[in-house]
Amino acid sequence: MSVILVGAGPGDPGLLTVKGRQALLEAEVVVHDRLVSPAILALIPPGAEVIDAGKAAARHKIPQEQIDQILLDKARTGKRVVRLKGGDPYVFGRGGEEAALLARHGVDFQVVPGVTSAIAAAAYAGIPVTHRDCCGSFHVIAGHRRAGGPPAIDYEALVRAGGTLVFLMGVAAMPAIVSGLLAAGMDAATPAAVVERGTTPRQRRCLAPLGELMERAAAMAIASPAVILVGEVCSLGTELDWFDRLPLRGRQILVARPRGRALGAELEALGADVWSYPCVELLPIDPCPAMERALAHLTDYAWLAFTSAAGVERCWACLEGLGLDARALSPVKLAAIGPGTARALATHGLTADCLPPVYDARHLGQHLPAEGRVLLLRAAEGSPALPAALEERGIPYDDIAVYQTNCALPPDPALRAALAAGELHGAAFTSASTVRGFVSAAGADADFTGLTGLCIGEQTAAEAAKHGIPVRVAREATIPSLVELAVQTFGDVADKTW
Repeated sequence: MSVILVGAGPGDPGLLTVKGRQALLEAEVVVHDRLVSPAILALIPPGAEVIDAGKAAARHKIPQEQIDQILLDKARTGKRVVRLKGGDPYVFGRGGEEAALLARHGVDFQVVPGVTSAIAAAAYAGIPVTHRDCCGSFHVIAGHRRAGGPPAIDYEALVRAGGTLVFLMGVAAMPAIVSGLLAAGMDAATPAAVVERGTTPRQRRCLAPLGELMERAAAMAIASPAVILVGEVCSLGTELDWFDRLPLRGRQILVARPRGRALGAELEALGADVWSYPCVELLPIDPCPAMERALAHLTDYAWLAFTSAAGVERCWACLEGLGLDARALSPVKLAAIGPGTARALATHGLTADCLPPVYDARHLGQHLPAEGRVLLLRAAEGSPALPAALEERGIPYDDIAVYQTNCALPPDPALRAALAAGELHGAAFTSASTVRGFVSAAGADADFTGLTGLCIGEQTAAEAAKHGIPVRVAREATIPSLVELAVQTFGDVADKTW
């Protein structure tokens, strides 16, 4: 019997610790809180049982006593249980109560600390909680009382302490907090701040003197979750602001591929609010007798060419099914359509012998050396430009479909609503098939005129333009170039008025 209490951090999925991630990947049962990032929840193994125990102020999906019982019951099944909590489990997360309960019942447990919003939200707002010129301490205070009502806080002691004050879960009690500090003798001109949804793409920051904080926060309609900070360090917020200066801050970009892939992560690192929206379902053709026969007779070919990482993985799975390994590919040279496909080969210890100067199907067909028959292992819906280029050059080939792409997504009201409201600034497309899947989900009658399609190549752009999507094309058919295009398109004009 064992339970691991894991701190998920304050919101930015990149702040999840390595140890916390490993615990999550090995979990068989996950009991999680409301504010855990969807990107972190996506790490949960597909077969794991997931229980949403999320809480909002005065609205608990599952009462704490029932959460306690769930942890005990699941631990007693012998499964690996992860209690996934926002921030740090022991910083106002009731982790100490849950750990004590487990200890009383003889259940082994571990605690994986998380990054607390008390420090992280301040840092993302440009506010160091300590600074040699301002203060040498900081104090973290719960901004609400356990049974509701205003918090029981010794304001005079806090004012005498003289450090940075960090109030968590205090938005509803902000009037009481501000009036309490002022009544205790704190100067109304003391710098203060409220940071809403700290460390996430939707973070907003309100800087104001303490005496004006409530009025300015109300004008901005600041809401929970938010962190209140009071102290001289808040005066550094403008000078040390780095998060709001990221080139894609304030822009929501749909990425038409699964979360966790390089493109979404790189855009998020530049401040974009990324909506990971897989627009294509890859369906392996399994069994695939044609691929099995070809791989068993590789001496018939001079080149084995791949147009996607998916094709590489299907080939590798087939080799393993035949009881073979990388040595079976020794009779052929390997070609990849671009760096992403080449990296997929590299994960199996293989190096691409041919990479075209322009990363698309036509240029791959034009660049392959005319040294003998070519084996193509790719999607059933693969671009006709590749075999056409080989035929023009008189190069014999076998074109074998090893997987299918399903772009017929059902209509998605949430996507249509986001487009209608103008919430999406851009959509990043890495293939023509991702465009077709996006249009299928949005509906062919959707209005795409307010959206900019960021396209990895000309073929992708042509498909997007066909559906009335305004397009821009990356300099090269690579993920780095697509990221560069996003910055060129939105970076200089991003709204910085929050």
